[in-house]
Amino acid sequence: MQRPLAHLVLSALLAVAAPLAVFAADDSKTYTTQEEAPASYQLQGEYVGKVDVDGAEVKYGVQVIALGNDKFQAVTYPGGLPGEGYSGGNYDELLKIEGTASGGKVEYKGEGFVATLHDGKIEVMGEGGTSIGTLEKVVRKSPTLGAKAPEGAIVLFDGTSADAWNNGKIVQENLLLADCESKEKFGDHTLHLEFRTPYKPDARGQARGNSGLYIQSRYECQVLDSFGLTGADNECGGIYKVSTPKVNMCFPPLTWQTYDVDFTAAKYDADGKKTENARVTIKHNGVVIHDDLELPSQTPGRHKESPEADAIYLQGHGNPVVYRNIWVVKK
Repeated sequence: MQRPLAHLVLSALLAVAAPLAVFAADDSKTYTTQEEAPASYQLQGEYVGKVDVDGAEVKYGVQVIALGNDKFQAVTYPGGLPGEGYSGGNYDELLKIEGTASGGKVEYKGEGFVATLHDGKIEVMGEGGTSIGTLEKVVRKSPTLGAKAPEGAIVLFDGTSADAWNNGKIVQENLLLADCESKEKFGDHTLHLEFRTPYKPDARGQARGNSGLYIQSRYECQVLDSFGLTGADNECGGIYKVSTPKVNMCFPPLTWQTYDVDFTAAKYDADGKKTENARVTIKHNGVVIHDDLELPSQTPGRHKESPEADAIYLQGHGNPVVYRNIWVVKK
C-alpha cells in the first residue's frame, strides 16, 4: 500500500506551477546568500504532509532538490523527513524522480491523481478533482543553532575577529571563510560550530559546496551540500573512509546547520605506542549521526595521529563555505 503512495507523493515534484521565465536566472553561478539566489532556490526544500490512500492517511516527507536548467529532483521519505519520522535505512529503496519546468508549469498525471506544487505546497488531487492530500513546505532549524558558549568555553569565532585562526578571513561582514586552522590545539574536547554551504545547482558531488571539519586536524567530518543524497562517508556528516552518518541530516544549501562534537583523543603509552583509538559522538542539526564512534586512524588530507594535541581545521576546497559561532570546551 505504501509503495504506490510513495510514487504518488514523489511525483508531486513534477508539478511546479510557476512561469518558466522565473527559472531563466543564471543557475551556473555560485550563490552565497538567499537574497541573491534565483527563483529556483525557492522551489527546492522540504515538504511534509499526509495523503489519503484507501481511507488511511499516511505521512510522508519530500525533499525537492534544484539541479539547474529548470530541473528538480525529489526524494520521498516514508514516515516523514530525515530525523523526524524517517530514521535512515536503505536509501536505494527510496523513490526518486526528476522533473523539468516547461510551458509555465509542470504537471504530473498518474492513474487516478494529479499532483501540483505551487505557493509553497504540494497538492495531490484524485479523480474528479477531489483533494486527497497536501504537503506543506517547512523550514527546519537545528535545536542547537545559536547555542551560547558555556562558562569556561574557548570562543574561537563570534563574528568579531579571526585572530584565533591561522589564515582566518572574515567575509560577508561577520562570517569565517573555510581554509583556516585554530591557533590553539586541543586534546579531549567538545565543540560547537555552525556552517553554511553555497547554492550551486549546476554542480554535482564534491563540487557542490565542499569543505570539512577536521577534528584535531586528523579526523574529517565532511561538510558538503548533500541535501537529499545518500549519506555516504564522503558526503555531509560522513567521516571520510571511516563511517557513513546514521541518517543524512543535511539541510538545503544557504541554510545554517550545526555540528556538535564530543571528542576523546587517542591514548598513547610512554613509548609513543597507541593504546586506544580516538572516539567521537557527533550531532548534525541536533540529531546523533555518529554515536561513540571509534576512529581507527586519521583520515586522508591532513595530519597523522600522534600523542600531541592539535588544531581544529576548517578545510578549504575552493568553495565559499562559511562558519560562525565556534566554541570549544576542553575536557
